[in-house]
Formats: sequence, structure tokens, C-alpha cells
Amino acid sequence: MAETLAADCIVPDWPAAAHVRTLVTSRNGGVSRGPYAGAAGLGGLNLGTHVGDEPVCVARNRARLRACLPGEPVWLDQVHGTRVLDLDGALDNLNADAAVTRRPGVVAVIMMADCLPVFLTDRQGSVVAVAHAGWRGLAGGVLEAALAAMQVAPDRVLAWLGPAIGPAAFEVGRDVLDAFVATDAGAAACFVPGRPGKWLADLPGLAQRRLERAGVAHISGGHHCTVADAARFYSYRRDGVCGRMAALAWLTPVS
Repeated sequence: MAETLAADCIVPDWPAAAHVRTLVTSRNGGVSRGPYAGAAGLGGLNLGTHVGDEPVCVARNRARLRACLPGEPVWLDQVHGTRVLDLDGALDNLNADAAVTRRPGVVAVIMMADCLPVFLTDRQGSVVAVAHAGWRGLAGGVLEAALAAMQVAPDRVLAWLGPAIGPAAFEVGRDVLDAFVATDAGAAACFVPGRPGKWLADLPGLAQRRLERAGVAHISGGHHCTVADAARFYSYRRDGVCGRMAALAWLTPVS
């Protein structure tokens, strides 16, 4: 009998069309142990094959997730870049940090453990995208690249910001501040001075600025901090060695 997913997942609350499906997994509901475990040492739902977890555990966790989906997710080789993979075309190069699809049943996915997952769709639900927005990808333009790949007017786009390192936990150096203010002086408002040479950065706030400057008006989410909620989320900044969660998006047939 196939294993089923019994996890503390998040279903975004946003005004997407009914046939647009999105899901963010938590650290709970799998079989991983040690630093990849769930809350209170129970089995963890680590979905990353590259973090040192036992391959058999990751395979079982992915099988549990797969049982809830219409197809096998297209797992990307994320590099903190800006490339967007069109899942409806050739899949010979999986080095990408965002994915887009217009075909029902095709599952887009990115993994994270502090970086910001961003879901994008248009009001009609003709296309859906998910982007992995760490600070490097965000400053480099991964959200703008995803919007371009959707091929719809930005004012028709809805966005939802998922769990990520929060503004009270994301301490950064001058390099991060400079990367954002180089193209948007107003982004300085998303940085609060802290220790000498350090700032607290608001990653969801920076993403919202990028989306708004690109023409996206309807943006929701951005309220879950992965660092602060150890019972629910993996966090690389908090724990170092840890598992990876997933943000998944797909379309179902329009009835």
C-alpha cells in the first residue's frame, strides 16, 4: 500500500482561480531522522537529495508527496540564479530557480529552507509559476524573469509569498544591501541597521518591492518565518544541517 502524506502543509490563501493548485510542505509528516527530523524528533519530510539525508528516506518522503499530486514534480537543480524553466518544453537542462507551466497536471516545484518561495498566476489561471527567491536570485531578477516567462500583463498577475527567513532574523552584510539599492534606492527601507556593518533585511518586503515595480498589484502572504517556527519549518540559517521543504504549483483541467 502506498504511503500517504500526513504533513503540516500550507495551502496558500489567495484569490487564484479554483483550478490553480498550490502547496507548501513543512518539516513534518515524513520518515527522516536526525537533523532532518520533524517536530519533537518525529519523522521529517525532507525532500532534498543534496543535504546528507539517507536516500531511502528522501525517496519515501517524495513518494508520500507524489501520492497527493497529479504527476511527478519536475525537481530543479537550483543555483540561486534567475533562469526560468518552461516545463511545457524541453527538460534537458534543469539548472533553474523558477518554473512555469500552462498544461494541466504538470507540477512545478522549488525547494527551500529560508529562501522565499513565490507563487505567480494570472487572474484567469491560464499559467502558473513558482520561483525560488533567495537574496541573490531576487536581486538578480528571478521574479522579473518568471513574470516575463508567463507572457501575461503584470497587472493581471497574482502573487503569494511563502514561508521564508523573516525580517527579525535575516542579518546581512553591506554586499546584500548594495545589491538591492544599486537598482532601487528605495530598497534601503527594507534594511534596518544592526551590529556594526550588519543589517536586518526584510526578504518578503524586498520581493514585494520587486513585484510592485514590475507592475504586479495583488500580492499576499509573506507572514511565515522559517527561523522563528522551528516546530514547522526547516531553517538553514538557524540549524546549518537541515532538510528542505517544497513549494509546488500545478493546474487542473477546467471543468
